[in-house]
Amino acid sequence: MNPLSVSSYLFFYINAKFIAPEFIRSEFEKYKEVILSRSGLSEQEFETRQKEIEKSIEFIDESKYEKFLNTNLSDPKDLPYFALALSTSSAIWSNDSHLKKQRHVRVFTTKEIINMILNNQV
Repeated sequence: MNPLSVSSYLFFYINAKFIAPEFIRSEFEKYKEVILSRSGLSEQEFETRQKEIEKSIEFIDESKYEKFLNTNLSDPKDLPYFALALSTSSAIWSNDSHLKKQRHVRVFTTKEIINMILNNQV
């Protein structure tokens, strides 16, 4: 099973409230071809999964977390996710090791989530 399908499975398995920056909606289309290529999904399967995912996520407008956007991170691409997590006291699910180095937001890797499931912690 490739990492994409593991994450996809976990996303639907975990009984959690997911939040994401509003701009993520446009990222689905931006990376659609890459996702189709890596996942092996048909375009119809992709659209079905996208709708399922969007039902499971509360998308948050930048205005709700903009005061946290001045935080200094090693990778500026992570800033919207980090700022959103700070503003909502939420954790982040990411395999980016540099995010684990900061101490303001709890970060869980896919491996950690799997271990939590196996140990009945989720």
